[in-house]
Amino acid sequence: MLGKLLLTLDALGLLLGAPIADYSHTHIFNPGWPPHAKFHCAQTITLSVLLGLLTLYYTWRPTAATGRSSRDSLRTATLTGTIYWAAGMVAILFPGTDGIDPEFGPPGFPQLPAFAVFMGLGLVGGVLEGGVLG
Repeated sequence: MLGKLLLTLDALGLLLGAPIADYSHTHIFNPGWPPHAKFHCAQTITLSVLLGLLTLYYTWRPTAATGRSSRDSLRTATLTGTIYWAAGMVAILFPGTDGIDPEFGPPGFPQLPAFAVFMGLGLVGGVLEGGVLG
């Protein structure tokens, strides 16, 4: 049960994190951003919310036979709960990227701790529920 709770916290991060952080003056309402950059911002927000919903669904979906989540469902929940965070951590490696625009602070990657924590919640939750190593 602890694993499912961790996966649920991970899903809440997906459901709320990008909409709160990116639907703001620093991102979607930033007048300095061209329309195509805003398109990708909207795509990221939507992807995060959809992955959060899928993570919740597969974490708590009971099977008809047992009334409990299946190992395959929990593996899927672990994947949907961690893939966004992994992509965010790798994105900083692309040429010309930074974690913050210059007008809002010094160069850096302030998202890294949150991305690592939420990805860790998903992975540990999956391991505890037998959805990763089980």
